[in-house]
Amino acid sequence: MHSILTKLFALVFLATAVGCTPAPTRPAGSVADLPPPDTTSDSGAYEGGSDYRVGAQDLLEIMVFGIDDLTTTVRVNSNGQISLPLIGTVQAGGRTIPELEQEIGVRLAESYLQNPEVSVFVKEFTSQRITLEGALKKPGVYPLTGRTSLLQAIAMAKGLDPLADLGGVVIFRQIDGKRMGAVFDMRQLRRGEVEDPQVYGDDLIVVEQSGSKTAVRRFIEAVPGIALFMLL
Repeated sequence: MHSILTKLFALVFLATAVGCTPAPTRPAGSVADLPPPDTTSDSGAYEGGSDYRVGAQDLLEIMVFGIDDLTTTVRVNSNGQISLPLIGTVQAGGRTIPELEQEIGVRLAESYLQNPEVSVFVKEFTSQRITLEGALKKPGVYPLTGRTSLLQAIAMAKGLDPLADLGGVVIFRQIDGKRMGAVFDMRQLRRGEVEDPQVYGDDLIVVEQSGSKTAVRRFIEAVPGIALFMLL
């Protein structure tokens, strides 16, 4: 984790040193400048996307229409597999929800049911994780267990440290193959003056300490509002 932050701070320093110009700000309350991350990461998935691919440790609820006895909740194991009544082991990891529904339906139809209607819901997206660093009471790496906003993510880390800079909350994200970032002000978020953005797997959230003089501080000072900033 330390090496990740070291590289990130170096990128921020380089970006500010060469005088990069931040993107134009959006109207207050908009997070349009901070789109979802790439979907081409190693996990091949991100929470909230229609192309979400199931990962290890995700918790799935599987239902078969009209047959309550086949409704089950199961966690994907480290090999990406689940075990279901009647059909046994099924490879879930790496598949989209429609692909998994189709596979289970085909397996059930082979010997047991005629035209089964299978529905799969992801109850916990624990294969997706975010990193929270800086002036937080409990920084660390946390799993996403569903749709999560920035304020909710900070609550997962037990809230801000008393010395945190309320105007110095940064989300770093991989977008279109580039490391991007946006700055948020906790006071505006809490008052509802700007939209509370959704966070995604692999996001890095950094909360600066008041009075700090780090490369992230220079990044914050260079970015007006919630404009998106590209790191070279």
